[in-house]
Amino acid sequence: MILQADSLYIARSDKEVLSGINFSVNSGEVYALLGGNGAGKSTTLLSFLGFLMPTRGNVRVKGKDVGADIAAARKTIAYLPESASLYEHLNAYENLRYFLQLAAKNATPEDIDAALDRVSLATEARHRKLRDYSKGMRQKVAIALAILRDTDILLLDEPTSGLDPSAIDEFHHIIRNLADGGKTILMVTHDVYGACQVADRIGLLRDGQLVGEFTSEGKERIDTEIVHRAFSPNVDRSSQRAAV
Repeated sequence: MILQADSLYIARSDKEVLSGINFSVNSGEVYALLGGNGAGKSTTLLSFLGFLMPTRGNVRVKGKDVGADIAAARKTIAYLPESASLYEHLNAYENLRYFLQLAAKNATPEDIDAALDRVSLATEARHRKLRDYSKGMRQKVAIALAILRDTDILLLDEPTSGLDPSAIDEFHHIIRNLADGGKTILMVTHDVYGACQVADRIGLLRDGQLVGEFTSEGKERIDTEIVHRAFSPNVDRSSQRAAV
């Protein structure tokens, strides 16, 4: 298991945000944490980065407790927030070279072009300033940076929020290819349909508790209707907890 949460409790401002959740993510797998606002999704991501420490339980990256060596955990992870923090006055090449330099990573111009090819960023767009980019194009640059950093793990926080349907489909295709190439991907989202399309497994978070888990069968994707019914606030929550 590459990522693991064991009986994870986290409190923020004296309020318990996560209440004993358990899940794991394997190499080459896309795991989606699905939930509404305030469910605890982003809190879970931040715990793997060591920005929020457990009040009880633990989180592990490659079998090692994150709290024991936060720097080591972060070296293996690329984190993509909802709005990627890139410089609007720089073009794609300049952004990538700058952030790679900060990460002490070397990349040739050919390496950078290869990464941008993998995320399907149009060649003619690469010299344009990012202020002229759509959100989907910015996300591609951020994913290219993760590819160039060559980390084993990718954490995605609401990665398709604000994208149009075609950009969402393209983004999911990129993520699926990265997972098929061996990357471990944990994403959080409130998009039921998107989670079902790209994830191998879905964990349903509600009020800080993991109340259901769904798994794809072979090449068959997870059934959207089943997950949507579980996601609905009208669902019988006690039966969902019993299914975990």
